[in-house]
Amino acid sequence: MGRSRYKIKENQAPHFLTCTVVGWQPVFTRPETVQYIIDSFTYLKTNDQFILYGYVILENHLHFIAGSEDLGRDIARFKSYTARRIIDYLQKHTVSIILSQLAANKAAHKTDRTYQLWQEGAHPQQIQNDAMMREKLEYIHYNPVKRGYVDKPEDWRYSSARNYAGQTGLIDICRVW
Repeated sequence: MGRSRYKIKENQAPHFLTCTVVGWQPVFTRPETVQYIIDSFTYLKTNDQFILYGYVILENHLHFIAGSEDLGRDIARFKSYTARRIIDYLQKHTVSIILSQLAANKAAHKTDRTYQLWQEGAHPQQIQNDAMMREKLEYIHYNPVKRGYVDKPEDWRYSSARNYAGQTGLIDICRVW
């Protein structure tokens, strides 16, 4: 039996995914750490057949909709790259409180490392139709509004809401599905 009920069944189909920092630590309150997420998405889009349809990055988690030839592999690469870069950043800048929490919340079986950045899994949910795609994009884009961070989705800098509002976002996304 698998470890999760969440499975990627059709790689190229868009999937709604969530990546959460262990212990819900506020890692993405620094522009530099958010940039690692943007850089990783950009790399996957440029070098693989990774298609990004939408995203939002909040202080301790992110949601995105993506598809690729091998989505599981690309998510693993994304999480590995971003974890390494962000942990290096936190160590370099001596962000001891967050580092101690990443160590304390590390899964017991992860004996090959001192810290764990991401919770295991990404809970992929395949987008079944246009209505579901619109629902998930709205959920993603309104997340910062519901939290009271901004009044309009496109005001949140770390979101594809700007792209969908006809503005320039931080990363190009695919608006055709």
